[in-house]
Amino acid sequence: MGKQKYYDTGVTQERAVLVGVIIPSSSEEQEREYLEELAFLVETAGGKVEKTFTQKMLRPERATFVGSGKLEEIKAYVQSEEIDMVVFDDELTPSQLRNIENELKVKILDRSNLILDIFADRAQTAQAKTQVELAQLQYMLPRLTRMWTHLERQKGGIGMRGPGETQIETDRRIILSKISLFKERLKQIDKQNETQRKNRGQLIRVALVGYTNVGKSTIMNMLSKSDVFAENKLFATLDTTVRKVVIDNVPFLLSDTVGFIRKLPHHLVECFKSTLDEVREADILVHVVDVSHAGFEDQINTVNETLKDLGARDKETIVVFNKIDAYAAPDEDDLVARENGKMSLADFKNTWMAQHNAPAIFISATEKENVEEFRQLLYDRVKAVHTARYPYDNLLY
Repeated sequence: MGKQKYYDTGVTQERAVLVGVIIPSSSEEQEREYLEELAFLVETAGGKVEKTFTQKMLRPERATFVGSGKLEEIKAYVQSEEIDMVVFDDELTPSQLRNIENELKVKILDRSNLILDIFADRAQTAQAKTQVELAQLQYMLPRLTRMWTHLERQKGGIGMRGPGETQIETDRRIILSKISLFKERLKQIDKQNETQRKNRGQLIRVALVGYTNVGKSTIMNMLSKSDVFAENKLFATLDTTVRKVVIDNVPFLLSDTVGFIRKLPHHLVECFKSTLDEVREADILVHVVDVSHAGFEDQINTVNETLKDLGARDKETIVVFNKIDAYAAPDEDDLVARENGKMSLADFKNTWMAQHNAPAIFISATEKENVEEFRQLLYDRVKAVHTARYPYDNLLY
């Protein structure tokens, strides 16, 4: 018998630094929020953030995103601390990616690449996997050249094309072929989903929408008494889950959709539009907001913009301010917080109700606060839609 070998199967957590640029159109506070979200993305992907670098600029540097001095500062830290990867808060161009990689000699990711990686890890169904693979290929296509910089290139002329360039062309054809295949596959899945939606009959449809990690899946579980995966990580839900819910004597279909996020890669928005058909075809939207998050008003705007892109902005909407148990109101003597617009939950409720002519409710899904009031509001809205649509249908009521 040979000597038995033992292997360390533990996965080493990758250590990362974050890089962001503060441009005149965004404030330092906004950029801090973006970088906090980027850090959460890194943690969701399984990494650990060691340090954050920011630079004030009129616009990102064309060649290296940040200035040469800042890049040298990042390089010194990366080398001294043996950092595994550097993550940028905006999408890098292929040339920026190549230039930064050549300078820092470590793995470089941008926000889009990181989100794609998380989506790839979270995708469970055939539809989600196909959508993610399509988005990854579309992201990869213009960046093929950086994969072959290690190969020797021969200078131009017929018959003098280097092996790297030949390989790039081959890879490009393979990727374009796969993109075409995945698009065709998604069309077939869309047809199947459309048939399923048609078979659901006359039931009113309600869709949960909102920023990622605001508690949509928790609310889904609470209303439908089902077991939808929910955790404190970004993009815990990728696939749309649909459940039949009955409140008192009124049945309706409730769907939980993928969370929205700022700076969501364009390829992902396009690829996941089919998943968001539930939003487009819903009768009522329940817009869930994490009221305990410092930037929840920006998150509301992001969701509204995405709904506008989907053509669903004018649908009847109930706004649910979730996580009121975690809302941190300022102390009476906290003048700085009050000057910055921070107000008590009661004051915020009054302000929101005065400014927006739309139904809203404040709950805590985990602590079951105001849940019955929410159920009643949802019941009233669903019943009203059903009565308006089927005035002669007295079977339910």
